[in-house]
Amino acid sequence: MKKVKIGSKLIGEGEPVFFIAEIGINHNGNIDIAKELIDVASDAGCDAVKFQKRTVDIVYTKEELDRPRESPWGTTNREQKKGLEFEYDEYKEIDKYCKKKKILWFASAWDEKSVDFFDDFNLPCYKIPSALLTHDDILIKTKSKDKPIILSTGMSTLDQIKHAVKILELDRLVILHCTSTYPSAPEELNLKMIPKLKEMYPCPIGYSGHETGVFSSSAAAVMGACVIERHITLDRAMYGSDQAASLGPPGLKRLVRDIHLIPKIMGDGVKRVYDTEVPIMEKLRRKN
Repeated sequence: MKKVKIGSKLIGEGEPVFFIAEIGINHNGNIDIAKELIDVASDAGCDAVKFQKRTVDIVYTKEELDRPRESPWGTTNREQKKGLEFEYDEYKEIDKYCKKKKILWFASAWDEKSVDFFDDFNLPCYKIPSALLTHDDILIKTKSKDKPIILSTGMSTLDQIKHAVKILELDRLVILHCTSTYPSAPEELNLKMIPKLKEMYPCPIGYSGHETGVFSSSAAAVMGACVIERHITLDRAMYGSDQAASLGPPGLKRLVRDIHLIPKIMGDGVKRVYDTEVPIMEKLRRKN
């Protein structure tokens, strides 16, 4: 099984779970909220935070952007989409702040121009979201940056995943099992895909979760996920389509803590009597 290095972190079997706090667009276009979310991720012990970047007029059609939509930024889809985007100055601030907090950051770029946008930031990796797994031009463009790539596999068939992997190649690829519903119902999570993907590909396999609560993500780690990614928020009642499928600060801290305990809990599979059991054994075991 290959391992992939992202920043100074090694990802793969036998390594600590790499935890990504997905900020996405939950900052609502506000750099101060973004910094608070970085603080939340850092305080919880996450390895990285992730953002999303779109060139709005490329990703969406004019008809889509002109549609009415009430939001804090105006009355059209265009105003809402543009209100959620950070530009160069904001990402410079994010880069500086993450370095100060000693946490990695990267992004999913939703169009070729956005892939190039991050050239100046020397990202440790790139993320391809589930929505773009079938977009060959984005796959090829992202691969051209010669960095590790994390691929989410929501709303995709096995044949579509195989096609994407063929383009991206396995050398520095991490594949995340994912279900693209927000929030995902328990019966949609299908965590048995994690061992199936591990059988299919000799690269790190992880899990990107959009469910509520923390149990399923812990279960994914027990099942062998090397990476766990979860959306985070300051308050699940905030404006935004991803907020309801996100973890607040207490939930994030609890999940990261529990996942870091898993190697201790799993042990080595060798049956033994622990020293701490001996006095209990002497007290409770019948002698005849």
